[in-house]
Amino acid sequence: MTTVLYPGTFNPIHNGHTDLVERAAVIFDRIVLGIATSPHKSPSDLDLRINLAKEVLGHIENVEVLGFNTLTVDFAVEVDAQIILKGIRTVTDFEYEFQMLGMNRVLQPGLETVFLAPSERYSYISSTLVRQIAGYGGDISEFVHPSVAEALENGDVG
Repeated sequence: MTTVLYPGTFNPIHNGHTDLVERAAVIFDRIVLGIATSPHKSPSDLDLRINLAKEVLGHIENVEVLGFNTLTVDFAVEVDAQIILKGIRTVTDFEYEFQMLGMNRVLQPGLETVFLAPSERYSYISSTLVRQIAGYGGDISEFVHPSVAEALENGDVG
């Protein structure tokens, strides 16, 4: 059984993330969406991000959502992942993720990384931009699940 870890802060999870998970669910037996703690966020923020991701991805049977507060490679070992999945939108994303791939190979030899690009209709979405638009009261309904939009409008995420 092939397990892939899709790590990130998912602050917030958006339609581009969901698109990647839906496509990965067809390729891999098990997907673990690993939501990393953020040094500037409270533990309750992590719980909220986990709960939102579970709601957003609940329609995909082979997905598990877990939080973690360790090195990604250590968490990958903990969940028996053989592969790390990373989404790539831009050349800048690739440069950063390629550097991380090299570090991860040194820290955990044998752990592979697979890059997927989001569908074109989601290639411009980022969590940062979604938070900024929501912060100014803009309409984010095209970018996120309704539950995430509501959490952002209430100031629960961000």
